[in-house]
Amino acid sequence: MAEQKVSLPAKLINGGVAGLVGVTCVFPIDLAKTRLQNQQGARVYSGMLDCLAKTIKMEGYFGMYRGAAVNLTLVTPEKAIKLAANDVFRQKLSKDGKLPLWGEILAGCGAGTCQVVVTTPMEMLKIQLQDAGRLAAQQTATSSAPATGPTPSLVPSRAAQPGNNAPPRPSATRITLELLKTRGLRGLYKGAGATLMRDVPFSMIYFPLFANLNMVGRTEDRYSNPQERAPFLQSFVAGCMAGSVAAVAVTPLDVIKTRLQTLQKGEGEDSYRGIIDCTQRILKREGPAALLKGAMCRALVIAPLFGIAQGVYFLGVGERVLGLLG
Repeated sequence: MAEQKVSLPAKLINGGVAGLVGVTCVFPIDLAKTRLQNQQGARVYSGMLDCLAKTIKMEGYFGMYRGAAVNLTLVTPEKAIKLAANDVFRQKLSKDGKLPLWGEILAGCGAGTCQVVVTTPMEMLKIQLQDAGRLAAQQTATSSAPATGPTPSLVPSRAAQPGNNAPPRPSATRITLELLKTRGLRGLYKGAGATLMRDVPFSMIYFPLFANLNMVGRTEDRYSNPQERAPFLQSFVAGCMAGSVAAVAVTPLDVIKTRLQTLQKGEGEDSYRGIIDCTQRILKREGPAALLKGAMCRALVIAPLFGIAQGVYFLGVGERVLGLLG
């Protein structure tokens, strides 16, 4: 059977809804991942659970959702582009309703490349907001040490003595305006190369693996569109498994991207000139294990995120919405 014609508006709606639901569920773990990956010298957190517990203690429950507004705003176009692009590429690369493995990998590569347009500025802003709490906690922990003066930054620390004028709380709007003013549009796309290096391999692993897992137990039309006849539970499990494998596989690239995009560094923490310099410094100062920081968090974030995404995607929420509107 030939592949179903892709309804692009429906896929965009599906991707957007899936992204909103997924991010809301797993954002606190993503925050822990960012803070753990950025730790270089002084260890504020010993692990994911310790990070979440200290975040709640110091910043309250909603402190775990710092930066979530950026994700919830931009995850809709990001996930919509990623999922829809993969569908379009799969359709274009199919011949007689069949898509070979190289076609699946190439479709994933194209999807990962397309999404970087939205992913890079989203990650750039999100990371600054997520890491602000870690920097404040680190400054509080070392406040008894002689001060050498604050490091100029677009993301000021919230730590301040009672009675003093605390700096304004960092916001996505303020950071965006400051970046555009001081660095232009390029400021929002800092780390674009590292983002591309992470997202393209991720998609090249994820989409073919998902398509094959989603066909397990269904021998008919082996190379046809995996959306056809796929039950919800199978799509969900396939998304979780493929997402966790791909997430762990590209964790070193995610660590490098996070370090490069972090504008403010803590005391004694390295700044980097580029991807190669970042990789070399991490290996020299922290060892190879540092490149796997946050791997468990990434698996716990990506697995349900893509499981939910594929589940909603294959339930056809977009088609139903368009049906009601039409």
